[in-house]
Amino acid sequence: MYIIPWRMPKILKGTGSILQLPEFLKKKKLSNILIVTGPNIYKRGLLDELEKRLQQENLSYYIFDDVSQNPTDTEVERGVEIFKREKCSCIVAVGGGSPMDCAKAIGARIARPKKSIRQLQGVFKVLRPIPLFIAVPTTAGTGSETTIAAVITEEKTHHKAAINDLCLMPKVVILDPKLTVALPPSVTAATGMDALCHAVEAYTNDKYNTEFERDLCRQAVKYIYDNLYTAYQDGENLTARQKMQQAAFYAGRAFTRGSVGYVHAIGHTLSGLYDVPHGLAMAMLLPQVMRAYGSAVHEKLAELCDVCGIEAEDAGTQSKAEAFLQWIDKMNEKMGIPKYPDMIQKKDISKIARWAEKEGNPLYPVPVVWKKSEFSRFVNQLYDDSKENI
Repeated sequence: MYIIPWRMPKILKGTGSILQLPEFLKKKKLSNILIVTGPNIYKRGLLDELEKRLQQENLSYYIFDDVSQNPTDTEVERGVEIFKREKCSCIVAVGGGSPMDCAKAIGARIARPKKSIRQLQGVFKVLRPIPLFIAVPTTAGTGSETTIAAVITEEKTHHKAAINDLCLMPKVVILDPKLTVALPPSVTAATGMDALCHAVEAYTNDKYNTEFERDLCRQAVKYIYDNLYTAYQDGENLTARQKMQQAAFYAGRAFTRGSVGYVHAIGHTLSGLYDVPHGLAMAMLLPQVMRAYGSAVHEKLAELCDVCGIEAEDAGTQSKAEAFLQWIDKMNEKMGIPKYPDMIQKKDISKIARWAEKEGNPLYPVPVVWKKSEFSRFVNQLYDDSKENI
């Protein structure tokens, strides 16, 4: 982790910045663009102005909008087929984490045509340049616009796992707050809490971080503390929207090096098994997992409590850590996010524990290492708590 050549994507930001894309592509002498997005993005007309500008610049493009909220290997293969058929030269992802992850995986398959998605899942299994990749987030949460990961679900088994490789990080990111204005409050809430989860997990892991990543985590948490509920209540507040985009970007870059933890390991199983939106799973699990870690994370959570200026009962690290987690609980409640994941089925607990343990160990540098038995105990407790609170 210390010798990897980390970088940051080039950033274009500000209201209307998506319209800088055609000029950028023309300067690079690129045409035949594959635009990867979701069906709702296209229906809401978020690509209308971009399409007009592309047509004005005589740039050809193809829109692939058949990406689900948890992209599958089948969807990736459809995208690969279109890229080859249309003789595309670059990939532009417009949307949340799902289109961006799908676009990265399409790029990985173009670079490695003889390898399947399953063979590419893991760490550094692509190792070849992908076509020029540009990310345009329309949510503020996933951080996929600055990460090296693409999380893909295998359609036959519902198993969800990531492709991780430096070549998947976008070359250019466009942060246009105007694109997030139409987000429903529920999506604003879930994606915002996803960004918070990235920052908190990266900050509490802290094995591979430098001070640069720690500072990105602190800035992301403070931006979310100051702006998420404003964006949730007033979706047209462009200042809050831009700050949330910046928070997601900072958190994404931080966890790209600092990594995530067991919130994600368990959350990915819920998304794969029950099609739970990723951000919603993160929001429900974040305070639960952090409390389960216990004293190992108190100091770091206390620091984040101070960053936000949250009042605690006393100056002790445990008190401050709990005050920070209570703030997360209150935010979830105010934004209509359930406290417990009530979709868990008793028969699946062993599978959830097995999949989470396989994903989390030894890749994630978590503050406390759990074995499968501890994952099972945690998920069983979640199951019991969810039934008691129905």
